[in-house]
Amino acid sequence: MTKLTKNQKLALEKIDTSKQYTIEEAAKLVKEITTTKFDASVDVDVRLGVDPRKANQMVRGVVTLPHGTGKITRVLVLCSPDKEEEAKTAGADYVGLEEYIEKIKGGWTDVDVIITMPSVMAKVGALGRILGPRGLMPNPKSGTVTMDIAKAVAEVKAGKIDFKVDRYGIVHTSIGKVSFDENKIVDNVREFIGTIMKLKPSAAKGTYVKSISVSSTMSPGIRIEPKSVEA
Repeated sequence: MTKLTKNQKLALEKIDTSKQYTIEEAAKLVKEITTTKFDASVDVDVRLGVDPRKANQMVRGVVTLPHGTGKITRVLVLCSPDKEEEAKTAGADYVGLEEYIEKIKGGWTDVDVIITMPSVMAKVGALGRILGPRGLMPNPKSGTVTMDIAKAVAEVKAGKIDFKVDRYGIVHTSIGKVSFDENKIVDNVREFIGTIMKLKPSAAKGTYVKSISVSSTMSPGIRIEPKSVEA
């Protein structure tokens, strides 16, 4: 069994594992128990009462966090030449088509989001085996296959993220950084949970949101009272 460090022990002492905290209490506590020397991410895990194996109970969506994620998001735009200037002006980090398709085929995937347009999806689709497992494949549902390249780039840079329930019925994402003040963490969590609530499948029966927990990189999880987030 892995031995706990001194800081990990101190963090656990501050958490009452039998208690469900309000989102405001959790936002304060996650900052207190984080001892990393770097600016750790704040993560949220939501366990849903759905069966992801059934298509009519799949939960997937996008959300633009009001205060962003705190991360620098590297964006690649694969587009035709007439859209390149639009992509660059909007803030894309990499812009092009054929040269980047060849780079990706060679193993390069040093980006966080790839945005493209419908007319070149036939070429981008050939990269599915490389991009799919890394969660980088553009998808119309997430807004990353579009003719409005500038809007898509701006939204991603502003904190737009996409999420999907995993096979265990859990949705996991990062919603900010420990350096955020408590109110920003609360706002981002509420926006994320609110989006998940709107996506409740009609086929889902019983309790939809079974549990919510917040944690930071390398910190224990803090259980949250769902009603305090929905308020």
